[in-house]
Amino acid sequence: MSERVVSSGDVKLWSQDFGDPANPALLMIMGGNLTAYGWPDEFVQLLADRGLHVIRYDHRDTGRSSFRDYQQHPYTYDDMAADAVAVLDGWEVSKAHVVGLSMGTSLAQVMALNHPGRVRSLILMLGGALDTDFDAAIEAAFEGKTHVNGLPVPTQRFLDMLTRVQQPAEDREAMLAKQVDKWRLLNGPGIPFDDKEYRRWEERAMDHAGTWEEPVTHYMVGLPPQSRGEELRAVTAPTLVIQAPNDPAAPPPHGQHLASLIPGARVAEIPGMGHALPTPVHAPLADVIIAHTLTGERE
Repeated sequence: MSERVVSSGDVKLWSQDFGDPANPALLMIMGGNLTAYGWPDEFVQLLADRGLHVIRYDHRDTGRSSFRDYQQHPYTYDDMAADAVAVLDGWEVSKAHVVGLSMGTSLAQVMALNHPGRVRSLILMLGGALDTDFDAAIEAAFEGKTHVNGLPVPTQRFLDMLTRVQQPAEDREAMLAKQVDKWRLLNGPGIPFDDKEYRRWEERAMDHAGTWEEPVTHYMVGLPPQSRGEELRAVTAPTLVIQAPNDPAAPPPHGQHLASLIPGARVAEIPGMGHALPTPVHAPLADVIIAHTLTGERE
């Protein structure tokens, strides 16, 4: 395991690898306002132990990467996808399997469109297609609507989570409690939730970042144009969409819709899973990721 700070233009990005660099590379792109530690150490190590060279990194404006005033230095999903490519460059990886979660799913799609030569295969987890306006879906959910353009809006559990995270935290202990509550709501009822486990992971993330305050800049970044959804039909990288039956942010059939836009994409569902990565989902997730990346290596 080693760390590198890489450059994406004038932005510095902290990154870390697990496993043998001679193995196929897997780049992990986390969701919005989360550091690399949103991928639990134990899950990352499991993937490395099963034969992948795993690379995770802090998005700009999170963790140990560069923080800048967004109003003075605005950026887009295109810029953040270029950050992912810069991480590969920093590790001298020409082409990688790419897994994205939540906002990371959108970034992985943009990366595949803008930088197709760098993507060996895609694993798109717990997110939606680029033709879906999640900001509008959230607004519709608060208005009591159930669907937008035929797809379900985020559930009440997700709205409760948004309300909870907007409550101020006066110190580290209060922030830890708030974050554990957030993940409990995102996890849902299908998988047992271990408060102590998530508290430990949040403590790691805070220690890594050197602050208990939560990043928020990504809320200001505009979504990619919905027209980019049509471009997904040109994606040739083998694609696996991982859907969760209890995902409150992108409930089924968002995964099937995303897969329908990418030629040959397959859908896997992890029983009981919500919008979180508790220990019980690590092994089944690793199984489908390893199987998919091995397929990607053969093609």
